[in-house]
Amino acid sequence: MQHRDKIILQKIISEIEIGTEIIGELSLEEFLSDEKVKRAVGMTVINIGELIKNVTEEMRQSHKDVPWKEAAGMRDLTAHKYQTLRMEDVYSTVKIDFMSLKEQLQNILEEES
Repeated sequence: MQHRDKIILQKIISEIEIGTEIIGELSLEEFLSDEKVKRAVGMTVINIGELIKNVTEEMRQSHKDVPWKEAAGMRDLTAHKYQTLRMEDVYSTVKIDFMSLKEQLQNILEEES
């Protein structure tokens, strides 16, 4: 693994932790009613997507099970379609998909260390 990829994966994991901490134990209804939280989580999703876009092609090809394209796509939706974005999708992404992505990235870091 290139040192650059290692740093990027660590930063993605950190962003995932920030996003999940921001949402915490909020219910969907609480999340939807808090504009500051929605915007903060949206920025975290954007940060993750930007970082993923900087992962080397070599890393992407050697770990095809990681949803690189989907995470980058979620970033694009969040950044460019924020006003029409379904915040329910953002909530479920953070509550469900982030944990799976974090686990995958941690496994890569462990395997390749």
